[in-house]
Amino acid sequence: MKITRLKTWQVPPRWLFLKIETDEGVAGWGEPVIEGRAATVEAAVGELADYLVGHDPRRIEDIWQMLYRGGFYRGGPILMSAISGIDQALWDIKGKVLNAPVYDLLGGLVRERMRMYCWIGGDRPADVGRQAKEVVAKGFTAFKMNGTPELAIVDSHGKIDDAVARVAEARAAVGPDVGIAIDFHGRVHRPMAKALLRELEPFHPMFVEEPVLPENLHVLPHIAQGLGYPIATGERLFHRSQFRPILESGAVDIVQPDISHCGGITEIRKIATLAETYDVALAPHCPLGPLTLAASLHVDFVSHNAFIQEQSMGIHYNVGNDVLDYLVNPEPLKIVDGHIAAPTGPGLGVEINEEFVIERAAQGHRWRNPIWRHADGSIAEW
Repeated sequence: MKITRLKTWQVPPRWLFLKIETDEGVAGWGEPVIEGRAATVEAAVGELADYLVGHDPRRIEDIWQMLYRGGFYRGGPILMSAISGIDQALWDIKGKVLNAPVYDLLGGLVRERMRMYCWIGGDRPADVGRQAKEVVAKGFTAFKMNGTPELAIVDSHGKIDDAVARVAEARAAVGPDVGIAIDFHGRVHRPMAKALLRELEPFHPMFVEEPVLPENLHVLPHIAQGLGYPIATGERLFHRSQFRPILESGAVDIVQPDISHCGGITEIRKIATLAETYDVALAPHCPLGPLTLAASLHVDFVSHNAFIQEQSMGIHYNVGNDVLDYLVNPEPLKIVDGHIAAPTGPGLGVEINEEFVIERAAQGHRWRNPIWRHADGSIAEW
């Protein structure tokens, strides 16, 4: 079997889909994308195609090493996202050839269903109490919300009070047993994070995510020491070598690699195992489309330390199309009582509606995250 062609489509709301075709008629799908840089990742996939055509797609580890080590310059969000989508598609092909779900090829199920969470509140969090009640009524046992809008490096304590009040509103709405994750989104710098992390303790967060920017992770042991709830990070780390220092620091309790950014199924499996070595939980980042979600679930189903999975159905970014729109049959990704059952189909276990992909790619997208500024005109973290 040989790879013959790679095809890509930019589809609404902000995704990039990849199809890898072979000379035996078996094709695999993946999602290589960085939010807001789909065209750049698409170009990287096109460049990597030169290495792939003519190769046996079943030699996944060898291809991964070739793509990663074959270029003198490596790593980073663009190259690793391109590799990620390619890797997902190769696993999809291999599962289809062997007529087995990817999780069977990775060692088999350690659980039958995966706990899921959803988003509430939007970019500038508001109306969280009502939305929290609505998602719990749908069967979710956990949700995530942004902690703050933009926050200056040193800001007023009133901004902290506002953030705490929103979390208090959500907790009061759903009671003590529902998990509330609070995403700082890298918007909170060290001086304010020190205070806000401690002010949130009475509300028993399920976790706080990205309490500081990834380039400032070295400060986590100092600002998170002694907290009575878990700290999570990792969506903007792109290789297991970047996870090693935060695991060694002991400051992180949950790692959140993104299977469309960190090197695909091949690499996230290694990150999950590395985290398990440090008794750290896994909760893959996934604000993207159906292929990212399906691939993430296969890793969840073989990782003992996976405890919850993000998904983006109904998220405020999904304008024009949503996760299930691109599937021939949405059943494999159906959420029931806040969980998704292990998919049973071969490969990634989802079938993409290629005709609809082509139709929506005619519209495409040019999604960009907002550019925020502080009151003084300086750029704010989004």
